[in-house]
Amino acid sequence: MCGIIGCTGVKCASEILYKGLEDLEYRGYDSAGIAVLEGGRITAVKKKGRVYALKRAAEQLCGTSGIGHTRWATHGRPSDENAHPHTYGGFSVVHNGIIENYAELKEELIAEGHTFSSQTDSEVVVHLLSKYYRGDLKEAVLAAVRRLKGAFALCILCSRYEGFVAVKYRNPIIVGAGGEALYAASDMPALAGLAESVAVLRDGQIAFASDGKISFCNFSGEPESLTFSPVPAAARGARLCGFPHYMIKEINEIPAAVKNTVHAFTEDKCFSVISRAAKKRGGFKDILLCGCGTAYHSALAAAYFAEDILGVPARAETAGEFRYRKSAAGAGTLFVAVSQSGETADTVEAARAAKEAGAFVLAVTNVSYSALTGIADAVVPVRAGTEVCVAATKSYCGQVAALALVIASLKGGSVYPRIIEELKDIESKCAAAISDCGVEAAARACASSSGVYFIGRGIDYPVALEGSLKLKEVSYVPGEGYPAGELKHGTIALIDGGTLTVAVITDRKLGEKTASAVEQIYSRGGRAAVVCASGCAPKTLLERAEFFIEVPSCKSCLSPIVSVIPLQLIAYRTAVILGRDPDKPRNLAKSVTVE
Repeated sequence: MCGIIGCTGVKCASEILYKGLEDLEYRGYDSAGIAVLEGGRITAVKKKGRVYALKRAAEQLCGTSGIGHTRWATHGRPSDENAHPHTYGGFSVVHNGIIENYAELKEELIAEGHTFSSQTDSEVVVHLLSKYYRGDLKEAVLAAVRRLKGAFALCILCSRYEGFVAVKYRNPIIVGAGGEALYAASDMPALAGLAESVAVLRDGQIAFASDGKISFCNFSGEPESLTFSPVPAAARGARLCGFPHYMIKEINEIPAAVKNTVHAFTEDKCFSVISRAAKKRGGFKDILLCGCGTAYHSALAAAYFAEDILGVPARAETAGEFRYRKSAAGAGTLFVAVSQSGETADTVEAARAAKEAGAFVLAVTNVSYSALTGIADAVVPVRAGTEVCVAATKSYCGQVAALALVIASLKGGSVYPRIIEELKDIESKCAAAISDCGVEAAARACASSSGVYFIGRGIDYPVALEGSLKLKEVSYVPGEGYPAGELKHGTIALIDGGTLTVAVITDRKLGEKTASAVEQIYSRGGRAAVVCASGCAPKTLLERAEFFIEVPSCKSCLSPIVSVIPLQLIAYRTAVILGRDPDKPRNLAKSVTVE
């Protein structure tokens, strides 16, 4: 969510901070700001809106140390005063996360004479630092963080310290070094091209960066050490390369994402790791998959084919719900946590809870240095590459491919090599789906609709959910995804001539059943369209459809990789037709690091 950047020992801090904030824009934000230390004085500029609103003011700032921030509002509306950094009493702070006990801390500080200028939870941190500072920066930081409850990553400037302080607790922050310059950031792309080596802070760690050196301690003040490693090649910033938006570029990268994920699975010997884990536990009695948003949809698709292939109970849950109810996860459970960023707060905490319950935790993520990988017993990499667009596209297809390989590994025998070969074939099928020319008419139909509903049965239901989510995310056209059989249990009351229903059909055996649901839509005066695998939808259904798009057929457990592509393209084109920015949808964040 919020993006953090910090630097010290550089020629012009404001230039580094501004560029770093540009590299963090994809995380989603509503305001931005920077603070620079020069001659023992902190100067901050912050604005509601895009990063470029800071450019002119940033050019006026000098100094060799500074911090920057892109804010995604949680407490207090988007505004100049609620933007970070917050500056008070010789300190300036940027924060990612939520301070759960901020109200009681704020009340205490106001009673002591502190004056607040924002509605945010974050501002209490800078006041605590000012309160506890008695000439020893380390002691002030330790005293302040011990008062905080919740999740937080902090980057701190002090007017009496030429450098910065970084703090991590359940929200990501990375430190880096390049020559005499030192850096901090909430995500690796902001450090690519700056740092030569990086270290990921662990929970409860503090980094003090000054004079070309970084020292570490825990929240008890005890010294700790971290190993630095080269900046991962995958962290290098993505570029548009001639495409008008990252969303369409990343849809076109789906074949490569699937190919690279298969290669990584075999290269990392994931088959052996998963097989050994299952054998050690005498097999898994059940499989529980968790994720949020798009990751939940890929998990749900995997649950369908896990039961089909393995014959053991498998279910998918949204991570935010799993955390707050009594679960049957235990020593015989394979818990699969799916997250593009590996930092999704609910998914990370769900994985932590499952591990405490004795489950074997398997992380499926696109980011190898994330919090989720630190918790998991084993990791299956998704090699989709950097995904800049807030709406996930290629990472979803990579997740489905990775999950199919996990399930095939558990089955063993001839299934695993067969799935490998089918995934190799699916690359060309993805390319064929991307090149379909029927998307423009479909997008215009969606753009002119008052609501769009997506329906599917079996493995097509998770795809319907994902198609609906994509359209809502980037075009803001209202709609939902439903099991085709559930349409008549309430949702059909919404059907009229202004609505459009899109039926997803990739299973020939279920084509007639889904066609019956579409007939009910026609009988209520509604409009309908079809996205189907070749030969799977009845001819009469296609003849009446407002539009239909055919995709190549493939094995059912892999069909979500191909059938979702037209839905992603429709969402993209609908957004463009309506004049939306598909890469930066309103109110959304790429990495959701708060609960």
